[in-house]
Amino acid sequence: MKKSSIMHWIARIIGVWGGLSLVGAWIAGESGAVLGFSQQHLYNDAIVLTLIAISSLVCTLVYLQEEKNQ
Repeated sequence: MKKSSIMHWIARIIGVWGGLSLVGAWIAGESGAVLGFSQQHLYNDAIVLTLIAISSLVCTLVYLQEEKNQ
């Protein structure tokens, strides 16, 4: 399996986790919690996971370019 395919799937999975974390934060509300995590914690998770997904997609583009040049 090519590195670009692996990074693309990693980005997809982490992006979905980030989206689920954001939805969980919306469901938690101001003083609530979802699965033991506070709203602020879930917002922070969503931010970090989204940034990781974006960086994985950039990595995918780099690997695609390298595979194209070989």
